[in-house]
Amino acid sequence: QVQLVESGGGLVQPGGSLSLSCAASGSISSIYSTGWYRQAPGKQRELVATITRDSITTYADSVRGRFTISRDNAENTVSLQMNLLKPGDTAVYYCNMRKFPWSSPYWGQGTQVTVSS
Repeated sequence: QVQLVESGGGLVQPGGSLSLSCAASGSISSIYSTGWYRQAPGKQRELVATITRDSITTYADSVRGRFTISRDNAENTVSLQMNLLKPGDTAVYYCNMRKFPWSSPYWGQGTQVTVSS
């Protein structure tokens, strides 16, 4: 069982930046994929970005070029650097890890990101 704890959310003005971090309770070096999802009020949870054990990244079209996902196997953390934030990025952001491609994912408790002037 892997426990995930997100941090780094908050309130930021449009055009600003935030960095999210997700700390895992154990080693993530063998974890197949790690990533970030988000859920805005009244909407379904959606993929933001993922990074695999082999450092292959995937981004939602809406964030590509503005967000960067990274993974530190030594520190057992996954980070999401978010730049040029827009009001449409407002959501609860969840960390996600999948031990194998076919495994059910582990989820963190979520961290709120609000982009507003």
